[in-house]
Parts: sequence; structure tokens; C-alpha cells
Amino acid sequence: MALIVLLGPACSRTAPLDTIVRGGAGPPTLVLLHGYGSSAEQWLPFTATIRWPAHGRFVFPQAPEAGPAGGRAWWPLDLYDHIATGTGLPDLSATSPEGLPAAATRVAALLTTIRSEVGGPVVLGGFSQGAMVASEIAFRTATPLDALVLLSPTTVSEAAWANGYASRRTLPIFVAHGRDDRVLSFAIADRWRRSLQNAGLTVTWHAFDGDHEIPAEVVAALNTFLSGVVAK
Repeated sequence: MALIVLLGPACSRTAPLDTIVRGGAGPPTLVLLHGYGSSAEQWLPFTATIRWPAHGRFVFPQAPEAGPAGGRAWWPLDLYDHIATGTGLPDLSATSPEGLPAAATRVAALLTTIRSEVGGPVVLGGFSQGAMVASEIAFRTATPLDALVLLSPTTVSEAAWANGYASRRTLPIFVAHGRDDRVLSFAIADRWRRSLQNAGLTVTWHAFDGDHEIPAEVVAALNTFLSGVVAK
């Protein structure tokens, strides 16, 4: 039976994140972090298209900050001014967003709770800003992960992330990005993908002809990837 679990007030920086949970009792668990200005609810249609074991769980955390147009944010981001000018966000690889570590800490705590209460495997993924949070956890913490899914990502704190690449060489990573992405540069994502591979990480790369989105072909490629990570 579908279940909605609300964990603590969203306004607290130390309280557990609000989450939406769907599927079985688990394991395995697929945790997906939404993008800037979106919400956990936006993942709900994907429970019908992502192939996941019937006993597995989907967990969709709600970002703690208020975002634009009633959406949520993992940290404040001047995104829509860039979109309005048609420039997209600049290269953020050398930046260290002030709110990123705190967001990653809260998500990592959720992952630790899931693993202790439900068990593994635990797969972490995110779209756009959510992918930045997922990457921060993967490359700057020792949080156990069984796979990493990065949808329309970009790199921030890249030098610091690179210090964590060696410890994640056995971690399967799926990266998808649209060639016509007007928000986060395809070229930067492709360069980062090559950096990951050159560092010895195992990356499944899916480039597609599209914008800042998750089209059906990405879901199909993701399903193939997940089938190799989690046995049905």
C-alpha cells in the first residue's frame, strides 16, 4: 500500500527531511532528489516508469528551503535570472555553494537511517540541483551507496569532489544530460564525465537530444542500468 511519511518540520536545519515513500517495504531503496524549484511530488509519475522490484521502495525527500513558484530548493540559487536571459548557469565547478554541505548532511542522515532500518541496497540519484547534492554525498562523505544516478547534473566544488573519486571506483554511476540543455551546460557535464572516467570510475553515460529534462529514453536507459545494479 502506498504510504506518505512526513518526518519533522521542514523549517529546521537539523530535523529529518520530509519524505514521500512509495512501493514495498524494501530493500532495495531508490532515493531521488528533485531539482531546484521542483518538489518531491514531481517524482511520483516515475514510480510507474522506473522498473524497480515490487518489494523495493522509492523515497523522495523534500528539499528544506522555499524555492520559486511554490517549489522547493536544496539551497538558494539565482537560477531563473539566468534562464530569463537565455544564458543558463555559468561554470560552477570552482564554486562552493554555502548551503550544499548542510543539504548533503541531511540527506546522508536519511540514507544512514534507511540502511540501518531497511537494509541495502540503497541507490541515490538526483536531478539538476538534486544531482549536485547526490554528488556531494558520493564524493565528500563515506556514506555507503550501491549506485549513483545523476540526471542533468553539473559539477561544483570539483577539486574537493576529485579527492573522493578513488574511494568510489567500485560505485556504478549513471549520468544523463541533454545536448540542448539551456540551464546546465552539456559541455561542462561531458567534461566532468570524462574526468570521472579518467579517474577510474565506472560511468554509464547517456547523452540525448533534448533540454533540461528527463525524457522517456533516459528512463529506458536508467532502467537498463538499474537492472544491472539491483536484482529483481
